[in-house]
Amino acid sequence: MYRSIVRRIQQRAADLADLYPSRTHALAEPPAGSDLLPVLGHSGLPLIGQSLRVYTGVIGWSRKTFDKYGEVSWTEVFGRRAVYVLGPAALETVWANKDKAFSSEKGWEFWIGPFFRRGIMLLDFEEHLHHRRIMQQAFTRPRLINYLELMQPGIERDLASWQPGTEFRLYDHVKQMLLNLATEVFVGAELGAEAEQLERAFEAAVVGGQALVRADVPGGTWSRGLRGRRVLEEYFRAQLPAKRAGAGTDLFSVLCHATSEDGETFTDADIVNHMIFALMAAHDTTAVTISMLTYLLGKNPHWQERLRAESLALGKDSLEYDDLDRLPSLDLAFKETLRMYAPAGMLMRQALEDTEILGHYIPAGTDILIGAYPSMRLERWWPRPDEFDPERFAPERREDKVHRYAWSPFGGGAHKCIGLHFGGMTVKSIMHRLLLRYEWSVRSDYQVPLTWGTGPTPDDGLPINLRPRSVRISAPSSAA
Repeated sequence: MYRSIVRRIQQRAADLADLYPSRTHALAEPPAGSDLLPVLGHSGLPLIGQSLRVYTGVIGWSRKTFDKYGEVSWTEVFGRRAVYVLGPAALETVWANKDKAFSSEKGWEFWIGPFFRRGIMLLDFEEHLHHRRIMQQAFTRPRLINYLELMQPGIERDLASWQPGTEFRLYDHVKQMLLNLATEVFVGAELGAEAEQLERAFEAAVVGGQALVRADVPGGTWSRGLRGRRVLEEYFRAQLPAKRAGAGTDLFSVLCHATSEDGETFTDADIVNHMIFALMAAHDTTAVTISMLTYLLGKNPHWQERLRAESLALGKDSLEYDDLDRLPSLDLAFKETLRMYAPAGMLMRQALEDTEILGHYIPAGTDILIGAYPSMRLERWWPRPDEFDPERFAPERREDKVHRYAWSPFGGGAHKCIGLHFGGMTVKSIMHRLLLRYEWSVRSDYQVPLTWGTGPTPDDGLPINLRPRSVRISAPSSAA
């Protein structure tokens, strides 16, 4: 009830921005003789600008912005002016970053820096490449195979513990499952009181970056996030000696021993920072993807049955690594879900120097808001963008080929998600087991209300009608 009331208040307040007579003007005048165009836009409501639109209606707002200003515009969010880029060509310009004019570190600092500072996404240029070369050793094929084996018992345990019903809160349960898996596969800790403390600290750090009041006010969201960060730092520092001395196969242990081809290794501080960021990056985005895929399959039962038939034909309760490519329909549905509800929906940069995007003048110090999620819902590049149509990725159609960045849920350029294969593996493994154990539906009139986390996030726990299946695969997971 409380969340519903807050959501309605936010929606009403956001709607006022459409009525407020904010005048269109240029962000800055281009240098004389440069032939560059000014970036046009408007601030929205006083003080809050378009902040609430990010939480309550980013797709509709982005479409209006695109229709009025095109691929490059400016707006104001959380008291900061930012250039808003939409469409694959604009995204490519920022992500390719050929002149190294855009900083990821400075772009993210205001938003999540206090909670995830020095994570791999918040590093720039040579330092970023240095860390990425080492971290890549944690995501090789043998490592991924090991992580998949580690997570299978936890997936089965958690799915078996679910209590089906007509108002089963899927997102809440998936979120808890992934917290459990992160504790076991990433941290190498056992479930229990200590794990629950870590989960609470992690959740506080993730939510901290979404605070409207971005100050260390006791009891506030920002303050709780800062405390959560401190708890995580203290835990990982305390565990480091044992992890460095041991031979564990969890991500924490792997990072302690990871060495690049040139002999580079992580410092203790590096490992702490990367572990905190990895928990957020792997957990939140995967929880959203699984939840929204389940929702779409509930709204489109013929696709649910198609995927289930494919999983049944495989003849295994759990997926092995080589099975990931043997479920083509699941892959199509996975890609379409990422297009429709990209879990890393908005990404940030900051201009380090005067530069340009598609011929528009960008002054040094300007924040850049990269609209990856709404770009994949623009009709110019995606026919019927709000329709769930996994076949658009089938070989005979490949609508994503219209531009190399038309489909870009994992970002692009040097900062393209390093864990994209891990994320896909996790989603497919859980969905395979879910399809075999349960079937589900959602009310025909139900539209999931979305708020904003790392991307579009179910705001009501995502209630579905979950039912156990009477027939399940009984063959052992090692069956051919």
